[in-house]
Amino acid sequence: MSEPSPHPVKRRGRVFRFGAALMTLLAVAGYLVVQYVTGGRSGPGCTVVSGEDDGARYRFTPEQAVNAATIAAVGTGRGMPERAVTIALATALQESGLRNIEHGDRDSLGLFQQRPSQGWGTPRQIMEPAYAAGAFYEHLGKVPGYTRLPLTVAAQRVQRSGYPEAYAKHEPDAKLLAAALTGHAAATLTCRGNPDAAGVQAGPDAVRSALVRDFGRDVLQDAGAEVGGRATPTPSPSSSPSSSSSPSAQDGTRTVTLPVAAGASPVKGGTARQRGWQLAHWAVANASALHIERVSFAGREWTAGTSDPRWRPTGAQSSGETGRTADAVRIVTGQ
Repeated sequence: MSEPSPHPVKRRGRVFRFGAALMTLLAVAGYLVVQYVTGGRSGPGCTVVSGEDDGARYRFTPEQAVNAATIAAVGTGRGMPERAVTIALATALQESGLRNIEHGDRDSLGLFQQRPSQGWGTPRQIMEPAYAAGAFYEHLGKVPGYTRLPLTVAAQRVQRSGYPEAYAKHEPDAKLLAAALTGHAAATLTCRGNPDAAGVQAGPDAVRSALVRDFGRDVLQDAGAEVGGRATPTPSPSSSPSSSSSPSAQDGTRTVTLPVAAGASPVKGGTARQRGWQLAHWAVANASALHIERVSFAGREWTAGTSDPRWRPTGAQSSGETGRTADAVRIVTGQ
């Protein structure tokens, strides 16, 4: 009898090595997908938690954070209630995953997958998140009793989607985001940020331009915004950000200060404190995009690039709701 051929053993060895390599590759790919979707715990990424101490939280990317903050700012700038912001955020989560995508069904585009052929605007307009959000709110405001309707019904009256029930699954996350980004829930949104990000718009001018882009020109006029202790003129929404400030300058020349006056909140029934937390959370959400290093408000401070990005007490005391201002939001940029 002839001896068994060694070839089956070699083939089994090759199959084993191939299988092991494939499993490793799939594990790495899975890790990268999770990091992209959640924002990652070790890299730039954002988290919003419930203000009710019920353990609810939502993790998302810096890109999603910027878009969510814009949607909320445009809504409150139009005097829309928090419920409207929740509906808008849930809709964008379903339609685009809060990403400003350049493709979709037929000619659908952007955060809300709006169609130029259906009168939502030009492709260029729809790809501007502030414009897209404004168009959504304009249509939502025409829905009778939308604040009392189930979220899926209200969203569907605007979107006319083929899958209207799909909006419902995003309502819990949208509520968390809306509570933070309208300032209703204090110190609930954090981002790990990346103060060393290259190629980003940076400096106080970039922050002011982005504020005007999202909130409108009144955000600086009403707040009496100051940079380095000096009142600054309100920039045009289309003005180009300046990067002339030196990264090595003192914080005073890199700080945008937004005093929050009593009655400043555009949200119905909102307080100055709520307005302050809306602006503070907006700044944190835009930290990576605008090279923001620190944000402080109401005796708390958030710092970019730390292993624990939670809001920390600063020891500063808020002047409360009874003084000329409740507090001031201070945004320190990297340049």
